[in-house]
Amino acid sequence: MVAGDGRGGERWNTLSTRMMYSGSVFSVHEKNSQAPDGRLGCFSVIKARDWAVVVPILGRGTEARLLMVRQYRHGSDKPSLEFPGGVVETDEAPEKAAARELAEETGYFPGTLLHAGAVYPNPAIQGNRYHVFVALEPYPAVERHLDEHEIVDADLYPAGEILDSMGEGELSHALMCTALFLAEKCLASKGLPSLRRL
Repeated sequence: MVAGDGRGGERWNTLSTRMMYSGSVFSVHEKNSQAPDGRLGCFSVIKARDWAVVVPILGRGTEARLLMVRQYRHGSDKPSLEFPGGVVETDEAPEKAAARELAEETGYFPGTLLHAGAVYPNPAIQGNRYHVFVALEPYPAVERHLDEHEIVDADLYPAGEILDSMGEGELSHALMCTALFLAEKCLASKGLPSLRRL
């Protein structure tokens, strides 16, 4: 061990929690906790429902394309190019949420839906999970059904172009970078070619 006494991963005991704010998509709580060594601390925690996103892949070889959506994001005050996704509703399985969001935002259904992984978006302040799925050969099936405040464009983009540009400009959404990484890992685990070599 380079530094520390081996207790870095020990659980803190929650002494009390108090809701400070409640909004439509998350709430903020004040959490008083005690460390394993007895120290006390007060921490802000964001509570939100789980999220699900799907990386839709159409075609193979140099023709492989990713189905993505572009929308304005209020936090960054900029447009963002993303994979379809959204909130996992109460009592809804993450894979159902991913398929539902794909249909609502693009009108496509997944041909084959693979679970690529689940991560904590920011475990320092959030406890919800971000579920990533890969949709192989999705196909147009229904009319789009957007939420009240959604203005979303859906289009197909060359997979190689997205891989090369991820993390720049409109492709700067950290969770989309994570989704693409997990999608590549998922393809490899199934013996499928990388998006770069499809």
